[in-house]
Amino acid sequence: MGAALERLESVVKDRLAAGEAEASYVASLAAKGRGKIAQKLGEEAVEAVIAALGEDDPDLIGEAADLVFHLTILLSERGLAWGHVAAEINRRHGTSGHAEKAARKQ
Repeated sequence: MGAALERLESVVKDRLAAGEAEASYVASLAAKGRGKIAQKLGEEAVEAVIAALGEDDPDLIGEAADLVFHLTILLSERGLAWGHVAAEINRRHGTSGHAEKAARKQ
C-alpha cells in the first residue's frame, strides 16, 4: 500500500506543479481553489459512507480510492504529505482512542 500512496502523491504533486488545468483533473480542481478541493473531498466522504452502508464491497473500495485521491490533492495543495499523516498515526500509536480524543478537547 505504501508504494501506491507514494506513487499517487508523486503524480498529484507533479500535476499541481505543472498547473495545466486543461490537461489535468488535479490541476483543474486546484485552480478552483482550496474550498473546491475540500468540497469535493466532502462529497467523496459522503459517497464512501453511503457505499459502506451497502453490501457491495467493490463499490466501497472504489469510493475509498476516490476519497484517498481527493485527500491527497488537498494535502499536497497545502504542502503536506502522507508522511505527515503517518507521523501523526505513529505518534498516536499505543494511546487509547478515548484518551487521545479527550486530550484534543483541552
